[in-house]
Amino acid sequence: MSANDSDKSQRSHTDVLWVLFIGLALALAGNIYQFSKSARLSKEMAANERSTQLEIRKLADTAGTALQLDQQRFDELKDQLSTSAAATLRQARSDVKRSSSQLAQSLSQAHQDVVSQLSDLKQETAAKIDDTSSKLNDTSAKLNEVSGDLDKTGSDVRQVVGDLGVVSGRVATNAKELATLRELGERNFIEFDLSKPNQPQKVGDIRLVLKKSDPKHNRYTLQVLADDKTVEKRDKTINEPVQLYVSGNQQPYEIVVNEVKKNEVVGYLATPKVKAQRGQSS
Repeated sequence: MSANDSDKSQRSHTDVLWVLFIGLALALAGNIYQFSKSARLSKEMAANERSTQLEIRKLADTAGTALQLDQQRFDELKDQLSTSAAATLRQARSDVKRSSSQLAQSLSQAHQDVVSQLSDLKQETAAKIDDTSSKLNDTSAKLNEVSGDLDKTGSDVRQVVGDLGVVSGRVATNAKELATLRELGERNFIEFDLSKPNQPQKVGDIRLVLKKSDPKHNRYTLQVLADDKTVEKRDKTINEPVQLYVSGNQQPYEIVVNEVKKNEVVGYLATPKVKAQRGQSS
């Protein structure tokens, strides 16, 4: 063989190797492109599930086109390369397919994670809504129960006008009705039992002294000490709201006697829940 023929053979072999290297470079470039595209799509998935699904379909179309192009390149190179180069091409093709499979698995896992997070959020929200609804139902049931108790007590628990001409809240005539009023929570209730003669008895933030009791006619007379003043409530009847204003309160205090005995009266004091200075004294 001549030197000229040898040079041509070497150049041909070199050209084949260059073609092989170029093919491998193209395959690696395609592989890098696929991974880059996968990273961008994975970040977009975390923002919106719907957008992720669209990007998955877009990536699938792009990957399919890229694989078809790679397949065409491999087929063209296979026809041009020798048997020794074919093994290298098959290896490159396997790497591309493996990369595509890994990409598809990553996208599928990310999609499942988004779906799982949305499902957990829905369950947590539903649980909070159910809990709030249950609490509202319990509150409504309690209000209905108190309202029913008030209806059962009849006309004894009613709104009346006190001795100062102020419309009173509901007046209780016995322990059961007083318990019902406490359930409403509109006022504070302090029960008392006054005897005569006796020193002033502290009831809430005032003091009371029983001056007279008339069991036959269910009447009594009280002396009230409040705000460093003494007021006498004379000849009051049973279950009558005896009213007085105490400093720091917009609504009057109410003294209700439910039982008049000889030298003894039993009843309760009702005071406002919220204290507020009255615009003018009474």
